[in-house]
Amino acid sequence: MAEAEQGAREGLRERTEAGHLKAGRVPPSQVERGRQSGAVKIVEERPIDQSIRDYIPPLITEDEKLLRAPGSRMPSDDFTRTDPWRLMRIMSEFIEGFDTLATVEKAVTVFGSARVGPDDPQYAAAQETARLLAEAGFSIMTGAGPGIMEAANKGARMGHGRSIGCNIELPFEQGANPYVDTLINFRYFFVRKTMFIKYSSAFIIFPGGFGTLDELFEALTLIQTGKIYHFPVVMFGRHYWAGLIRWLHARVLQERKISPGDLELMLVTDDPADAAKAVIDAYEARPVGSRS
Repeated sequence: MAEAEQGAREGLRERTEAGHLKAGRVPPSQVERGRQSGAVKIVEERPIDQSIRDYIPPLITEDEKLLRAPGSRMPSDDFTRTDPWRLMRIMSEFIEGFDTLATVEKAVTVFGSARVGPDDPQYAAAQETARLLAEAGFSIMTGAGPGIMEAANKGARMGHGRSIGCNIELPFEQGANPYVDTLINFRYFFVRKTMFIKYSSAFIIFPGGFGTLDELFEALTLIQTGKIYHFPVVMFGRHYWAGLIRWLHARVLQERKISPGDLELMLVTDDPADAAKAVIDAYEARPVGSRS
């Protein structure tokens, strides 16, 4: 299990760094200085002293500290390392998020892989989808990273819309892409996920990994259980999502784990105009009191 966890972390770092590298930037995780927000433009090649870096233990994130099993706290830990103190820190993150996003009247959150480069068709599709939505008055929210997130924030800029990035603390420095106008840094995943749900009028899910799937199924679950108003969940990329859709039909639905109506909660498309139109039409059709 330890080896699997280490391999998963290394894969996450590789995927995140790939998006920055394909966009022509040095990944913040390879810059030898303190943790920072934002990515760095490539100016020159800098050698990395791996003999030193390999001995640096991985960062323990605040999520990992919070979710430690009871009894794992060291006797020497002071109050600032205890759960009551973390509760105040969590509250401060909610307050910062609510304050920063209080003026967002309608937004669309775009999810997808961090390793996609500007030459990838999915990058172009995410950029165009975000541009169309920004021109229609929507703010664009992402996880602030490279890849699909960068494409969506860039599209927001091109459409003269608000470009929002909700960055998350990882075991390495992820950094925000250069197209984010409003950046919020979060320590806790569940606080950030609350911001995406609270301020979004729709989710657009581009091809991605576990994090993308997590956001997809959380939104579907909240809609299915009536916790949030039914907003569009658009899955972009028919070929990528085809296997998942077939499995949901052939296995999950056939075994009555879900109902036929649950499968209607998703829209699958390959067209940025269709994705944008679905979001705009659904927003305009909502009762006035549920739009904000």
